[in-house]
Amino acid sequence: MEAESSKERKKNIVIAFFSRIVKLLFNKIFYVALSMIAQLAWLVQLFIVLMAYSPFITVAIQVLAILVVFWISNRYMNPSYKLAWCITILAVPVFGLTLYLLLGQSRFRRKMAGRLLNVCRDGVDALPEDGVIRRELYNTDAGVSNQSEYITRNSGYPVYRGTSAEYFQVGDEMFPVLVRELEKAEKYIFIEYFIINDGIMWKTILNILIKKAHEGVDVRIIYDGFGCLSTLPSGYYKKLREMGIKCMVFNPFRPIVNIVANNRDHRKICVIDGFTGFTGGINLSDEYINRKNRFGHWKDTAVMLKGDAVWSMTVMFLRMWYVVNNESGPINYEDYRPDMTRFEPVRSSGFVQPFTDSPLDNETVSEYIYLNIINQAKKYVYICTPYLIIDNEMVTALSIAAKRGVDVRIMTPGTPDKKIVFLVTQSYYEQLLAAGVKIYEYQPGFLHAKSFVCDDEICVVGTINLDYRSLYLHFENGVWMYKSSVVREIKDDFLKTTDMCEKESLEFCRERKWPVKVMQGLLRLVAPML
Repeated sequence: MEAESSKERKKNIVIAFFSRIVKLLFNKIFYVALSMIAQLAWLVQLFIVLMAYSPFITVAIQVLAILVVFWISNRYMNPSYKLAWCITILAVPVFGLTLYLLLGQSRFRRKMAGRLLNVCRDGVDALPEDGVIRRELYNTDAGVSNQSEYITRNSGYPVYRGTSAEYFQVGDEMFPVLVRELEKAEKYIFIEYFIINDGIMWKTILNILIKKAHEGVDVRIIYDGFGCLSTLPSGYYKKLREMGIKCMVFNPFRPIVNIVANNRDHRKICVIDGFTGFTGGINLSDEYINRKNRFGHWKDTAVMLKGDAVWSMTVMFLRMWYVVNNESGPINYEDYRPDMTRFEPVRSSGFVQPFTDSPLDNETVSEYIYLNIINQAKKYVYICTPYLIIDNEMVTALSIAAKRGVDVRIMTPGTPDKKIVFLVTQSYYEQLLAAGVKIYEYQPGFLHAKSFVCDDEICVVGTINLDYRSLYLHFENGVWMYKSSVVREIKDDFLKTTDMCEKESLEFCRERKWPVKVMQGLLRLVAPML
């Protein structure tokens, strides 16, 4: 019996192995990655051949490497990026230069930045800030008002009252509410998501969108070209247009090595009639509502806003639509401004401020919002993030907060979706734990939630991970809230979820095998490029 059982196990292992191979061979991302690697290898080989042809070319490449490092060191960018590029170029000049020439500059990126700047400049009158609300916030707490003022000045979106907020602890709770609100749409539905995947969730939503489009509702969708690379068929936007739905693809992904492939639309925005808005970490795919098991139980969060603050989310979408669609002329925002008398009055939930972050300027809005919260925390800061790949500024802020007595807790996944990224995430544990930061790993499955909550007063729910991609390379969005009922709900959810977590220790970090530590050290060097 034991021999038969052993044979059966071996058979299952072999079947699982070949199943993975077959799945890989039929995955579009595999061929895209293969194509990009081939391009990079060809260019590196070209440089090597030229160097072998003439010693002058070798010297020229070495001089060029030094000049490029000089150039990078004087650019306005995060020091971690500078270090990663400089080490790569100086250590392996041919490979490093090739990579930088391909990924370091982009004419398309500059053009898009110009269009977005013009759209925001022309539409500044669409987002006036209510001076009464600003004074009320300042008189309540000047320090908190300064945090909000930073968002207004650098993201361009004001703070509101007159807005209710509902928090969802998991996608399973949000989905039926989203369906209910979509069915109420009368004027327009704007949807912008990083991932859309065919399944129960998307089919249900799509049927409503088709019905609403036939009723004359203005239905628009933006999805990311890379986020949907393996989840939607090529040209899916054409099928949606045939159904009466306006659709654009953000930065359609092409298998060409270029920096523009790095800048993705990671935002999650759903706006209904300018009155109801959803955002958070939840994409339109079945694993986010636990109808599909990928990495165990999927823990994610979202928030629904109703009222005045949803106007900012409406403007966010319209601006992105304008830029992606390459439209000319100013946006007529008044065509989309909701008549609030049509809706039931909402119960105001404190101060609410939606915001967005762009990789096309020199302001890392999301990171600075997080740093402001950490630096001004008095009692506690609880953080949920699926990835923890952070720069020295964030490590220092978290460490100093913990050392001055603030209860700093970070929750990460216990089951990774990307093993290499998970390994890098764990490489940050030791330094933070040594400073007094508490770290918890969610055991039932994958934690995809992105939230901050602080001192029973301030919270942020959105799409922003604590990693370089979210903080520096992606378009992101979130909602900053003060004195909202949601703050307490997020805190309670965090504390309840810690019961399902494993608390990490310094012993775990220090007792890891040396090959793992070496791998983590190497990955940390190139972490900004991951």
